[in-house]
Amino acid sequence: MRSTLDNRNVFGRFLRACIALSTLLAVIQTVQAQGLTAPGDSESILTQPDILFATVDGHELRLDLYLPNGVENPPLVVWIHGGAWRAGSRESVSAIGLVEHGYAIASVSYRLSPVAPYPAQIHDIKSAIRYLRKHAGEYGFDSNRIAIAGSSAGAHLATLVGVTNGSESHEGSVGGNDEASSSVQAVLSFYGASNFLTILNQSTPRGLDVRIPALELLLGGGLDEKQELAAHASPVFQLDPGDPPLFLLHGDQDPQMPVNQTLELWGAAKALGLDVGLEIVHGGEHGGPLFYDPARLKMAADFLDRSLNPSQVSSRN
Repeated sequence: MRSTLDNRNVFGRFLRACIALSTLLAVIQTVQAQGLTAPGDSESILTQPDILFATVDGHELRLDLYLPNGVENPPLVVWIHGGAWRAGSRESVSAIGLVEHGYAIASVSYRLSPVAPYPAQIHDIKSAIRYLRKHAGEYGFDSNRIAIAGSSAGAHLATLVGVTNGSESHEGSVGGNDEASSSVQAVLSFYGASNFLTILNQSTPRGLDVRIPALELLLGGGLDEKQELAAHASPVFQLDPGDPPLFLLHGDQDPQMPVNQTLELWGAAKALGLDVGLEIVHGGEHGGPLFYDPARLKMAADFLDRSLNPSQVSSRN
């Protein structure tokens, strides 16, 4: 009897080990597909990590820079990570594949909402752009061709930064470098929010479980008492005819961020005559490999190629 039980225990441990290994491999494959592995591992990418760009209230703000090897003076994409405004890390660079298309990427940190409420996040990101533009010659990218991109909450922040070029109330004074501009020349949004005044009515029950506490933490209170601040933080209310081109991607099965958020932004931008592209990812949920596969990265790169073409940028400035 003991021998039989021992054999069963050995087999059980072996089976659990196999399941654990299989799960680990699946996680690794998913992470690699989303570009969340250490981006500097590729021989085609030059990495300059942990660059301090500002210190505010005792918090050091840093960025990681990825440069395409062998490309002289590439355009820059400023990447903003997601995490419901309260979590996440600049180490998550889902669109790192854009480096293979000849783009430099600066993945920036910002104060999360448990540390400081809105508009601290926007002030930090605009500070990063001013720093990057001032030091572009040192790092080797083109200061005249800067786009901003992000995923989820990062897409919301990226879009808000992109449509508030020159807005004093969004600029802030973090980090100085006031002689440099924080303006960007293109916006790339992966499944982001656009209108805090409609987002709860559009959300699924699962989405509400995430969104309500996240927004309360970001805004420093409930939406019913923070309407003016919520509008200030909503890209749809900040659009104007002088905004740069936008390209928006969203999954039609997103259970967390309503696809109507992107449709609202697309419709408002179209009404203003802005250059705005839309890619609805059929079957797409909240992130995942579908958004960063070769075909969609090519779409994003084509948009950036067109929007950051020197002649196009010059005509808009």
